[in-house]
Amino acid sequence: MADTHPPSPSQGQPPLPRGGQAAFDWLDERLGLRTIRTTIFARAVPKTNWFYTLGSASMILAMLQVITGMLLTIYYVPTPDHAYDSIQYIMNEVTFGWLIRGLHHWGATLMVITVFLHMLRTFFMGAYKYPREITWITGSLLLLIVLVLGFSGYLLPWNQKAYWASSVGTAVVGAPPIIGPLLLRIVRGGDEIGAVTLARFYGLHIWWMPIALLALIGVHLYLVIRIGITSPPERDE
Repeated sequence: MADTHPPSPSQGQPPLPRGGQAAFDWLDERLGLRTIRTTIFARAVPKTNWFYTLGSASMILAMLQVITGMLLTIYYVPTPDHAYDSIQYIMNEVTFGWLIRGLHHWGATLMVITVFLHMLRTFFMGAYKYPREITWITGSLLLLIVLVLGFSGYLLPWNQKAYWASSVGTAVVGAPPIIGPLLLRIVRGGDEIGAVTLARFYGLHIWWMPIALLALIGVHLYLVIRIGITSPPERDE
């Protein structure tokens, strides 16, 4: 008699060792791991093209930034007296320090580009319309956070270019009438860029913005999986 039972969710997957299978089954019963895996990796997607990989590329770059940033914090000293010297030490003395900082520096630039192109693709494909309005909003917030991360990280090397670029950038914050001077003092921690500014930018760069970034990425991914992505428009025959 033919087997009429439906295939199990793990069918076609390589078997785990006995102990590993028992542990996986125990966790699956409580967390629904097989359902999560099927939802993420086995869901059907419409016909797409390479422009649809910009979101995934941005997420991979975000993970690269987190990892390389954590490694850089081991040696970086966020004080005016030691910030520049610590960067030079990373570049010239730490094993593969030049590579880690290079990946972090150019990864940040590339991440801004991929996120911006991803937003352009979403806009021109009309993916901001119903029912994906919240997905569009979270994506826009992610772009804003990426820009703040890039700006706050620009000051950290504490060289001439970083100092004067940050002076001009923060001056823009103080441009609005009435509230401008107050906002400028909040951003700089005083009238001029100094130790307090560096400390605030460092805290913003390694704590507040990364936490917001990872949280919004989670919400954004949930919405993409929950609602799906738009398919490219079909060309008229």
